[in-house]
Amino acid sequence: MKLDILAIGVHPDDVELGCSGTLINEKRNGKTIGVLDLTEGELGTRGTVATRYAEAAVAAGIMGLSVRENLRMRDGFFRNDEAHQMQLIAVIRKYRPEIVIGNILDDRHPDHGRAGHLIADACFLSGLQKIVTLDDAGAPQDKWRPKFILHYMQDWYHEPDLLVDISDSFEQRMASIKAYGTQFHTQEPVADGPQTYISTPDFLDSIIARARMLGKRIGVKYAEGFITEKKIGIRNLDALVLVET
Repeated sequence: MKLDILAIGVHPDDVELGCSGTLINEKRNGKTIGVLDLTEGELGTRGTVATRYAEAAVAAGIMGLSVRENLRMRDGFFRNDEAHQMQLIAVIRKYRPEIVIGNILDDRHPDHGRAGHLIADACFLSGLQKIVTLDDAGAPQDKWRPKFILHYMQDWYHEPDLLVDISDSFEQRMASIKAYGTQFHTQEPVADGPQTYISTPDFLDSIIARARMLGKRIGVKYAEGFITEKKIGIRNLDALVLVET
């Protein structure tokens, strides 16, 4: 299956928090969307690997994903090295996405930045003919390099290079986040471990506040922000969002 967009998160729920509104938008526009989780989030204080898989499946349904995979890298201990790059290259070549959206390059959680650099490096290396990877049947894969790589914001604020209006998809976006009932505060508290930084009501409030703040920057109710190391052009000025003044 070829994907238009592959979103990658080092932990299940990273994609939901960082770019699910944009994915829902693009799904509504007829794009084929997939998510790749690098780890099972096994070091998370709350919940279990089994509950994370169940929650990720619910979130996938809410976002309308065509596929969701998990590479089962070691949470907290994976590296941006050849072995991990080769794992990721094989998936990129399998789905041949036009756009990859991945973790930020520098953040409070060291896994986020390390994953962001792993994703960027693998996307580049995936376009090199002499790097050989095999598909599930053992046949050599063709090279593939995504046209664009975007990095979604996570805990730390970074000045975005691109802002996407997610006002129409915001409630669906929040539903995908709240699918992780063991991780985040919901109306029905889950006794699945001690309270953490992300399990308080204040954390979800901050997610909403950031979306509102970013939306205000472009004159809409809610937005998601992205970082890109590559300049992005548009074919005509109709693509510009009107900011009311």
